[in-house]
Amino acid sequence: MSEITVAIAEGPSVVVAAGTTVKEALSSLLSNKQRKQTVAARIGDTLVDFTTTLEKDTVLSPVQIGSDEALEVLRHSAAHIMALAVRGIYGKDVKIAIGPSIDNGFYYDFLYDKPFSPEDFAAIEAKMEELVRAALPFTRTEVSSAAAIEKFSREEEKFKVELIEDLATEVVSLYQVGEFTDLCRGPHLPDTSFIKAFKLLRVAGAYWRGDEKRDVLQRIYGTAFFDKKDLKKYLDHLEEAKKRDHRRLGKELELFTIRDEIGPGLILWQPKGAQLRRLIEDFWKDEHYRHDYQLLYTPHIARQDLWKTSGHLDFYSENMYSSMDIDEVKYQLKPMNCPFHIGVFNSEKRSYRELPIRWCELGTVYRYERAGALHGLLRVRGFTQDDAHIFCRPDQLEDEIENILSLNLHILRAFGFSDYDIYLSTRPEKYVGSDENWHKATEALKLALEKKGLGYMIDPGEGVFYGPKIDIKIKDQLGRSWQCSTIQVDFNLPERFQMHFTGADNSDHQPIMIHRALMGSLERFIGVLIEHYAGAFPLWFAPVQARILNITDDQAGYGEELYRHLRLAGLRVEKDLRNEKLNYKIREAQIAKIPYMLIVGDKEKEDRTVTLRRRDGSNLPPMSWDAFTDMVAAEVRQGRGY
Repeated sequence: MSEITVAIAEGPSVVVAAGTTVKEALSSLLSNKQRKQTVAARIGDTLVDFTTTLEKDTVLSPVQIGSDEALEVLRHSAAHIMALAVRGIYGKDVKIAIGPSIDNGFYYDFLYDKPFSPEDFAAIEAKMEELVRAALPFTRTEVSSAAAIEKFSREEEKFKVELIEDLATEVVSLYQVGEFTDLCRGPHLPDTSFIKAFKLLRVAGAYWRGDEKRDVLQRIYGTAFFDKKDLKKYLDHLEEAKKRDHRRLGKELELFTIRDEIGPGLILWQPKGAQLRRLIEDFWKDEHYRHDYQLLYTPHIARQDLWKTSGHLDFYSENMYSSMDIDEVKYQLKPMNCPFHIGVFNSEKRSYRELPIRWCELGTVYRYERAGALHGLLRVRGFTQDDAHIFCRPDQLEDEIENILSLNLHILRAFGFSDYDIYLSTRPEKYVGSDENWHKATEALKLALEKKGLGYMIDPGEGVFYGPKIDIKIKDQLGRSWQCSTIQVDFNLPERFQMHFTGADNSDHQPIMIHRALMGSLERFIGVLIEHYAGAFPLWFAPVQARILNITDDQAGYGEELYRHLRLAGLRVEKDLRNEKLNYKIREAQIAKIPYMLIVGDKEKEDRTVTLRRRDGSNLPPMSWDAFTDMVAAEVRQGRGY
């Protein structure tokens, strides 16, 4: 029998017989304490479990509890345990589809003629606990595809048969735990006892393979951890996220609504939401003006031929709405603003002296989203991009990227986002433009990031087909990441639309186009803001800054006078002069998350002052009307970064 050498990365090695399992090799390479913390291993970029046999010299990297990889293996294994529990309770009438690990948990898809509900979770979890205590091993086998198809056909598991047929490989791997066998790449835990803490979370509908014409499946979501404390922390996090859910708060704070009779994914902004949006838009416009941008407005529809030229009908048609006939010419709703800005550029001859040209627009676009993907403000069918396009010479590219980053981070900081991850996405396999241009553009993005002292991660091959890009993912109060900002260099559209400027040599040259969104869309960004602040917005963009509360009817007239004065001074103020108890009105104002309550009684009426109460319950001493107005103005300036 031949011998091979197995080593730990940057660690000891051992000579073993070919065919030795990963478990056997690690038992000679790791201490007892290390073995107890190891659940799998990595060979190069491939995760493997303990049953994998080693046939040649190998370097192993142990996957230990506490790593993201270990958590992925745990959750994938927990998914199989859930499937085994469901099968054990509901029998073979339940047909099983797929069950991967996902961010923060796992799921399994089931075809069953009776609906699962959260009330079923207790029984499923109890069965899972029983399976965990049994310390059932996960066993991997490799069989021919023909044998696997025969097995799953006999068991009437049509989803497995389809998956194997689509794989079109001679051999597939199966994993068995207890009486449940599934088509699976793995890896899995050594046995079920490693699963120390888990929880089923919710059930949702899902189409088989995302196809609306296929079977409707029931998807049960869950999560799992190696430690019960980690599970509790995560569940507490979920509870806090529920409290911050922008859909619930949007309704309670009267910010927006969505009506079925109007259409899913179409937002109706209520007065307070419209005020919030106006404040954000005005700040956005002011900052762009300060940074030498010019504002554009463009139509919501265009001739279909425009989208043929831009390439959207070839690359993006599934996200566009059907065409409409106008004067026997086909038009379509715009999914992007870019071709319109190019139209303005091409409306006259441009000189190199005019560049860079910076044009911005709060442009509303329309894109098809499946009904199941719609989610409040975060996934909609009509939304307003905070869009901008910069047209520049190649020698201006680096400076323009640096300027965009400065404006980008300033605006994010003004809204309270100072924690973010930055990704630089490089050339994909399919691309347009010369290698030289790609190199120059990528280097310009890198240099701009480095000049700003910004750390970033390379996302290889994830650039768009027309150029490299920078993505900024902001983090909210709960540490969740949100994709908002993007900066994209484009070689494609200037060529498609034959864009030119006259250079210093009096010849035509093609400009470089930069696509840029700082918030992504107003709808999504406001949804993130609602959850980030739990609806308690900073004073500078709170839809209502103050509410006047009288103690008795005797101060109602004084309250009306104060209300008119503050409105004329530009403050966003409401009045609650009802004949109700003061504590009741204070409580309502706190629920509405209004920054300041202006309480007026006989003393305030006599002295021409107001007593201030903050939404957190703290109080300020009485002050004059003008003193309050000045205080608010100073706080607003500070919030806007001035």
